[in-house]
Amino acid sequence: MTNETSITYFYLLPFSGETRSKPLISAFFFLIYVVGVLINSSIITVIYLEVQLHKPMYLFICNLSIVDIFYTSVTVPKLLHMLLSGNHIVSSAQCYTQLYFFTYTASTEGTLLFVMAYDRYVAICNPLHYHRIMTLNMSSCHSNVIHQFFCDPKSLTKTICTTTQQFIVVNVIEILILAFIPLMCTFISYFQIFSVISKMKTKECRKKSFSTCSSHITIITIYYGAGVIGYLIPPYSEVLDIIFNTIYSNIIPMINPMIYSLQNSNIQSALLRLVRGMSYLKKLSRPVSM
Repeated sequence: MTNETSITYFYLLPFSGETRSKPLISAFFFLIYVVGVLINSSIITVIYLEVQLHKPMYLFICNLSIVDIFYTSVTVPKLLHMLLSGNHIVSSAQCYTQLYFFTYTASTEGTLLFVMAYDRYVAICNPLHYHRIMTLNMSSCHSNVIHQFFCDPKSLTKTICTTTQQFIVVNVIEILILAFIPLMCTFISYFQIFSVISKMKTKECRKKSFSTCSSHITIITIYYGAGVIGYLIPPYSEVLDIIFNTIYSNIIPMINPMIYSLQNSNIQSALLRLVRGMSYLKKLSRPVSM
């Protein structure tokens, strides 16, 4: 058998062997980072302030600048810290967190570049239909009043009378990619989990295994349940729309950590230690009465 040990930290060696050049390398990367952030921030500001630039192409450029700021911020600050401090140790949690955000921003940038390519394709190959394809030129034939506390797709659909089909198609595609596929993958995961739990020999093992999933199942049920019910409510039920949108967009994010903390003893213990530590610091900071 191989001798396997869990890795708790990594030792990064950027530009190994270039110890004397580290100040110069640090200055170089710092300059690139600052210039990049300033240029991208300037582009975002100009596009935001200039009304004439409020068009699809410039909207994509603005979003690309935002992604690029996050892109460089994921790697360069940590690199500068290592070069300047000489501390090249990175915990496994930090390493995988950096990997997650790097992958996320890279995927976002790739998707955005694809959308920009499609934008150029429409502008060059179908110039007469550009605004119809790339923008939802929706005119309101009903009322421009939305009885809701944010602009959700269902509320907007009630107000428009032109290009409704295109608007609905876009929303269906987004729901399919961002909601339905993850939900199906979740069902598949739990189907496998329950099939394994059902084969366990003792009732205690089955109960313990199921309890580890109970908080997640609760959140999934509330999240998708509120979303589905909210969109199945008849369009004339404005009060119910507001109630379920409030549950979906505000209450659920609030109760998610509460559900996890109530179900997880380790989190409960950590929270108690944090509260006790804060109470102790408050006692120390109180002035001593003479």
